[in-house]
Amino acid sequence: MQDSPFSDRETQIVIDTLNNILEMELAGVVRYMHYSFMVFGHNRIPIVSWLLGQADESRMHAIKAGEHVTTLGGHPSLKIGQLLETHRHDVGEILQESYEHEHLGLGEYRKLLNLVAGKSILLEEYAREQIAAEEEHLAIIRKMLRKPASIK
Repeated sequence: MQDSPFSDRETQIVIDTLNNILEMELAGVVRYMHYSFMVFGHNRIPIVSWLLGQADESRMHAIKAGEHVTTLGGHPSLKIGQLLETHRHDVGEILQESYEHEHLGLGEYRKLLNLVAGKSILLEEYAREQIAAEEEHLAIIRKMLRKPASIK
């Protein structure tokens, strides 16, 4: 068995961060599924499809985080991150809440990158990959929040 690149204390901090990510991604699954139920109107089909795609992606991200927790010898959390029911179901409000959720996730992945940089290529590349995905999600949501014909 190969030595860990982290001290016991560092390993626990990385596991805790990965568990935070796991919880946040699981909350994303629930959040995006809920949002998909609450979209109405003539643009419902493509928006619901996008939201369900986000739920599936959050599920896959949760799986990756949980796998990394067990690779490090930790126990994956059974908790789900913060879920607030705002009762705001206008598509613009749903997108704004989605943006806030993705922004928080980006912060957790950046925290993970800072913890593992230069110590574990596996976790460093995982964190970078997830940061890129979260940045892409934020860019897409920003575009979705813009008004049509906003480019001159």
